[in-house]
Amino acid sequence: MGMRAAIVVGATGLTGTSLVEQLCENDEYVSVTVIARRAPAFTHPKLEVKIRNFDTLEEKDIEFAHELYCCLGTTIKKAGSREVFEKVDFEYPLTIASLAKNRGIPHMLVITAMGANEKSPIYYNRVKGKLEHDLIELGLQRLSIIRPSLLTGEREEFRLGEKAGEKVLKFAKPLLVGPLKRSRAIEASQVAKAMIVIALYGDKQPVTIYQSQDLAKLDFPETHDEDVSREQLFNWDKRVEGDKVNREVVINRDKYKIEETVVDKEVKFHHREDK
Repeated sequence: MGMRAAIVVGATGLTGTSLVEQLCENDEYVSVTVIARRAPAFTHPKLEVKIRNFDTLEEKDIEFAHELYCCLGTTIKKAGSREVFEKVDFEYPLTIASLAKNRGIPHMLVITAMGANEKSPIYYNRVKGKLEHDLIELGLQRLSIIRPSLLTGEREEFRLGEKAGEKVLKFAKPLLVGPLKRSRAIEASQVAKAMIVIALYGDKQPVTIYQSQDLAKLDFPETHDEDVSREQLFNWDKRVEGDKVNREVVINRDKYKIEETVVDKEVKFHHREDK
């Protein structure tokens, strides 16, 4: 069992809700903190919820964690204006990233959009692209940019445009091959899982961008334990002499610091087959 801590902002949305549930059920995490304007319906012994106003968020509101997961996002229609939309989708994530950097959080994972481009003629994509640009310029220790296609799943609110888009992409899926594969709709729960896989096993480069078709394939690695014969299993002397220690863990509980060495497990990525 690991000793990781995570912070999630945007935890009441479609992907954020699934992410919090999966983090709490993951053995690598002992602490999951949600910073939100309203409490999520989900509860768990590992989960701590901080109700905060993002307009007045301070550095003291963000404690140390191994990962900061940012799932903040809205629509112009729901926001009511471009000004409010930019506040939620651009200003808040950038402010939180800056506070997290000051707190020494080593890794931020942020959801943007498949078409994110600060020079895009599409306003939504342009805002997402500007967010990516400014986050990169911020110089975080490690930044993972998540670019999903249309997200599917059960939302609290009904979005007619997205439901129509889901149906179109469902029928068009067999035709979306090669470069067009990136346009396939993706389950929000799969995006959430992919984010955790990236946090635990992903690229350690300062900045990495994950496209939707890559997110769709990511899964937790298979762990192959050392084969043990029946004779070895029931011969305690041989087992004690021959066994290796799986994991040595040193914990600084004040900062959730962990040092670990895995000596007898081979880890390989397992990519799911497209369906």
